[in-house]
Amino acid sequence: MDFSPLGLPSATLPSVVPAVRVIVPSGQLVAACRLAQEQGARLVALWASDDRDRGMGTMLRVALADADGLTVLELAIPAFEDARYGDVASVFPAAARMQRAAFDLTGVAAESEDQRPWTWMAAWPIDRFPLRRDFAASPAWEPGQEDYAFVKVEGDGVHEIAVGPVHAGIIEPGHFRFQVVGEKVLRLEERLSYAHKGIEKRFEAMTLADGHRLAGRVSGDSTVAYAWAWAQAVESITGVEPPPRALWLRALALERERIANHLGDLGHIGNDGGLAFGLAQFSRLREEVLRTNLAGYGHRLMMDAIVPGGVAADLDPRQLRAMAEESKRIAREVATLRGIYDEHDGLQDRFRACGRVSNELAVRLGVTGLAARASGVAGDLRCDFASPPWNSLEVRRVVHEDGDVAARVAVRFDELADSLRLVRTITEQMPDGDIRALAGEPVPHRLGLGYVEGWRGPVFCALEAGPGGSIRRCHPHDPSWVNWPVIEHATIGNIVPDFPLINKSFNLSYSGHDL
Repeated sequence: MDFSPLGLPSATLPSVVPAVRVIVPSGQLVAACRLAQEQGARLVALWASDDRDRGMGTMLRVALADADGLTVLELAIPAFEDARYGDVASVFPAAARMQRAAFDLTGVAAESEDQRPWTWMAAWPIDRFPLRRDFAASPAWEPGQEDYAFVKVEGDGVHEIAVGPVHAGIIEPGHFRFQVVGEKVLRLEERLSYAHKGIEKRFEAMTLADGHRLAGRVSGDSTVAYAWAWAQAVESITGVEPPPRALWLRALALERERIANHLGDLGHIGNDGGLAFGLAQFSRLREEVLRTNLAGYGHRLMMDAIVPGGVAADLDPRQLRAMAEESKRIAREVATLRGIYDEHDGLQDRFRACGRVSNELAVRLGVTGLAARASGVAGDLRCDFASPPWNSLEVRRVVHEDGDVAARVAVRFDELADSLRLVRTITEQMPDGDIRALAGEPVPHRLGLGYVEGWRGPVFCALEAGPGGSIRRCHPHDPSWVNWPVIEHATIGNIVPDFPLINKSFNLSYSGHDL
């Protein structure tokens, strides 16, 4: 991105994906965002850090992505109680919830109309901010009762349906308010953050050497992607380059994570469409993959497999052959199941034109990951910034245009087939050598970035080192942040019984969002 018209100073950031940091003077944040948006940038993340102990007030950072890589805009906000910054959501709508969360955690607000809390749910006093460095929790605090002001639609025949936050089964908590006429949805509003766990605060009590364990538990279905993004951030801070074999082993784990999640989603989407047979068959295949993971990595979800500098353990030739043979067998079964899905008239009637997100809407709202690719937005970090080993694997870029449930199912089928192929290729071409390089000495206050294409979309991690190998600030960021608001748009005009199908076709993370 070229910010020269604004005269903003910039510097290169150490990162696998090309990255720069740009210092934004007071009052220029929205202008910088608008210029970036006009040049094709989309919002990745927005977060704030308490830098009052360094005489810098609160540091607001906005990460943007375009064809050239990442740009991190940095705005120092004075340490005044009423200090505010420009409304980034006026340019990037997905920033609205991020700004509200940043206020709940640091006390610095955007100049926006929506000042409702997002992360705060009366679990701590509303005038205390957990990510301030002088924050101290008290056992005397008792949970309160939040009164959240949902937006309502007025008119004859309009009524409201409240769903959640507690759901049947093991789904995590999320609240959905439907404004409907009959069964047609006029408006949907989401309320998340019920699974807020204080992860960002917990990082501050950890070291760079052990933080990978927490990073891999931000969102359990994306543990490999988060651990890899964390490792990239640490490696950029310490100047460590993982050995080639370690990178190939990471790629193998990442593709197996993609396979397991696509198998699970295809089964559940089929079930929500009325085809219980699909759930049974895809659940069986997913279970096979998870059991093979357990045999090879010691964990069904491959937690703790990726560490800064490489991987924690190697795979022997027998395990690699087992994974290759498994991928061949599953590929054949998936091809058969895809034929059943595609030829099932009842299922296709539920899928087509349901929960549609046009290409124009996807671009305007900054949709990312598989949901974006189903609406004709072709981004995939494995292709766009093909670092090793992706530059040797010829990853297929999967794109569909219709933007409905059928398109999101098709993306999953296509990516599943390609990931199964990639597993075979990786296991056959795996280089020999070391699996881990020792980390160097971190530079205090240095900012490192991680950016990895997870199965749901790009996982981002911003990490700032403290003295003596401590963690000053870590912000892990799930693609669900920018995709959750899109479901509100995708549901409008559909009927209420279609919502579970639409929601599952995105399958966004609650845990990854509710840090």
